[in-house]
Amino acid sequence: MISDYFPEIKGLILDMDGVLWHDSQPLGDLPFIFDRIRYFGYEFILVTNNATRTVKEYQEKLAGFGVFLEANQIINTSEAVGSLLHQRYPDGANLFVIGQPSLKQTLESYGMKIVDDASSNVEVVIGSLDYDLTYEKLKHASLLIQSGCKFIGTNPDKTLPTPEGFIPGSGTVISALEVASGVKAEIVGKPEPLLFQIALERLALNPQDTLAIGDRLETDIAGAQAANIHSALVLSGASSQEEAQKFHPQPDIIAQNLTELVG
Repeated sequence: MISDYFPEIKGLILDMDGVLWHDSQPLGDLPFIFDRIRYFGYEFILVTNNATRTVKEYQEKLAGFGVFLEANQIINTSEAVGSLLHQRYPDGANLFVIGQPSLKQTLESYGMKIVDDASSNVEVVIGSLDYDLTYEKLKHASLLIQSGCKFIGTNPDKTLPTPEGFIPGSGTVISALEVASGVKAEIVGKPEPLLFQIALERLALNPQDTLAIGDRLETDIAGAQAANIHSALVLSGASSQEEAQKFHPQPDIIAQNLTELVG
């Protein structure tokens, strides 16, 4: 199906949640899907806004579905935030992080120090999805932001698709902090360009040679369009056919799922 629209495509940028799986439930026969991608000769990279796992943990999750990838074939917003902070604070910075342990682990690997209380020497507040979110964390973070700390959000996705339905995502947490502090977060993930730039560099491809595949119009598709990358929406996740028809500009391709797209 891809070649019917874009015979010149050489590489794919694939989202994960809502494209490859709903939490622990795979969306289709993933080993078959990746065999088809390789059969057509596409280079590919997985790029997700989700910061709740390390790259290694994503490798392990994929392996559990029978898909074995190298670490450099996976990019998430934890890595992107770490890279951004390392550029701005080459000697490290003190961070107050609302997020999963995997996010903190990744940021520490970039030379950052995680501060677990509302210390006066915190320089940056990071907002993300936190399965152990408390009022105290929100209070400390909002007070730090109001005191002048930089405020960075991993990604604006307000929900995550699961087999049970849509659950609150990072965007929900970030929005709460924005309301409480009166400060807008600097967003790193899609639809911002950084993840797409890293992906294109790793693929060694130009935007016109690349197709981004996602399930969410306002992040995956809008981000790809802003980066001048061809876009394909799959209807297995967040956005519906009706929403896609109202979206402007529309995705280049709309498919029911990844199996249909690569089959």
